[in-house]
Amino acid sequence: MPLVYPPAPAPTLSSVITALGSPTAVHEARTPTLRSAQGAVAAELPLPVHVLDRLVPGARASLAGWRYAIRCDGRSVAAADTVLTPDGWAFSHFFEGPYIASTERAVRQAESLQAPHQPRLLSLPGLYMLTLWLHGDPAADPAVGSPAPDDLLVPLAPAPPGVPAHRVHRVDELLPALGHRLAPAPPLAAPA
Repeated sequence: MPLVYPPAPAPTLSSVITALGSPTAVHEARTPTLRSAQGAVAAELPLPVHVLDRLVPGARASLAGWRYAIRCDGRSVAAADTVLTPDGWAFSHFFEGPYIASTERAVRQAESLQAPHQPRLLSLPGLYMLTLWLHGDPAADPAVGSPAPDDLLVPLAPAPPGVPAHRVHRVDELLPALGHRLAPAPPLAAPA
């Protein structure tokens, strides 16, 4: 099996299961598909979510949380995010949208790769972009690290204009190509 899933912290799963059992959490979620789901729902496919705020050499990714696919009747109907709080891991929110199916598609695509990888999600908020990050060290701690030059990224749909979704890219090819898309912050005006 080329994908080696990292173990999620146990409290992430228990917080999602608790939220799934809470009529208030499900009812207040902006997820019509989850609210109308009939039958048992399950939290599956836990992936660590990392954020890379800057596309410059040496920029570090930071762990933002863990994401679970919420499945019912053999299909994903929503996703759940967890976050680390001062009291430990906690449920954050449910959501739905195109990234759920796109993540599943990218995972299936990655399962056909020859070398083993550790799947993670990498958010590039400056580009409104989410990728499946295939880390080359399957035994690495999923909570730390930044994309290595030979790691792989699969942009999820919807991807920014000009970036083909579901195409496998090496980090050292894709991130430099995206770097020019982020405009530097304008200099602060001097007081008059």
